[in-house]
Amino acid sequence: MTKGTEGRDSMDAGLLAAETGADLGAARMQMALSLGWHIIVACLGVGMPAITLIAEWRGHRTGDVNYRLLARRWARAMGVLFAVGAVSGTILSFEMGLLWPGLMGTYGQVIGLPFSLEGIAFFIEAIFLGIYLYAWDRLPPVQHMLAGIPIVLAGVASAFFVVTANAWMQQPTGFDTEGGRVVAVDPWAAMFNPATPPQTVHMILAAFMVAGFLMASVYAVAMLRGRRDRYHRLGFLVPFTVAAVITPVQIGVGDWAAHFVAGNQPVKLAAIEGVFETERNVPLHLGGIAVDGEMRYAVEVPSGLSLLAHWDPNAEITGLNETPPRDRPPVNVVHWAFQIMVGMGFALLGLAAWAALGWWRRREIPRSRWFLRAAALSGVAAVLALEAGWVVTEVGRQPWIVYGVMRTEDAVNPAPGLVWGFVLVSVVYVILTIATVYVLRRLARDKPVPVAPQESDVTEYKVI
Repeated sequence: MTKGTEGRDSMDAGLLAAETGADLGAARMQMALSLGWHIIVACLGVGMPAITLIAEWRGHRTGDVNYRLLARRWARAMGVLFAVGAVSGTILSFEMGLLWPGLMGTYGQVIGLPFSLEGIAFFIEAIFLGIYLYAWDRLPPVQHMLAGIPIVLAGVASAFFVVTANAWMQQPTGFDTEGGRVVAVDPWAAMFNPATPPQTVHMILAAFMVAGFLMASVYAVAMLRGRRDRYHRLGFLVPFTVAAVITPVQIGVGDWAAHFVAGNQPVKLAAIEGVFETERNVPLHLGGIAVDGEMRYAVEVPSGLSLLAHWDPNAEITGLNETPPRDRPPVNVVHWAFQIMVGMGFALLGLAAWAALGWWRRREIPRSRWFLRAAALSGVAAVLALEAGWVVTEVGRQPWIVYGVMRTEDAVNPAPGLVWGFVLVSVVYVILTIATVYVLRRLARDKPVPVAPQESDVTEYKVI
């Protein structure tokens, strides 16, 4: 081999490595964009049907037409969001195979079961959503509400099945390897892996919180603009109450999930808190930045991490220095995502306590405009907590796509040019976002329900 040929080969190898790194980054950004966008719509798909059914039930039980009008309006929004979620979910299903063939080609038989079951749940939800939307006043009230129950169950089931697949990526079980091949596959063991209970419960509760606070924030804005009639007060109270009641439960479940991470993913825990040295009586870090292998500028709670992670202030915490640098997640990203998630969670807990105090004292929501301003921001806070939590879950697992088994770089599609796919998908999501916001705003400004002869609620009550 000549010197010129060696130089050319070396240059080609360098270019290939640079291209592969760029494509890996593009694939990760595309997946993050798709998941981050879809998860908001998916949460509304899980939480809105239950909240809508509560409003419809209250309307029939009390005879208050305001509840029935709210249920009709929310049902229309559900139909729009279901269609949008179907589009973004389809994009995600294609991305799993196109961007990560190493994962699906090797472990598809292991994690295929929950995706198949999610498809069944999706079709059940679609069928009964169609019945629910088009059967107003064509079915007796009880039968119509019963038609909504499968929508709620199917939405929760869809979330459960999808999250079990992600939980498996955190704690892979249900298979053996022999000669580099996957053998002895047990799909049920894979689906019900050790991470499934805390992760699925945490996600489903988060979905109800996001749906409740987002819906309530719309009516909080309207009330700030002077719309204090019973229709808008109930439009705020019903979803806000659901989300507020779930919030303290979610914080308890979050503690359960954190204990699971402490026992099963010590590297992720160390990244969350910026712990570099293995030691006992480890403090809890509030804020701070990891610089040169140490956490700086943080407020430290003495022995706080050891106590919270293991219920023992003297417990030992494994530091990041026990792990090779190439096997560590990016500390500052994971640490600050966790800080944001926890901060937003406790802020929402404080808002829920504020509302509970006002209701206990006067049997109504607090009259302060500051409360309504905070409530108007609660939807954004819930979404921030949701997205930050997924950053902790996914980035904290890096560099593994299947924890401890397969690296992310080994699962990505080796074909060049993935960056253009990321650009194209970004454009699609910009268009999808604009179209979704436009349609929902039109629904919000329109009459509560379409004027039709069989819909007597329209003639009984006029919403300002």
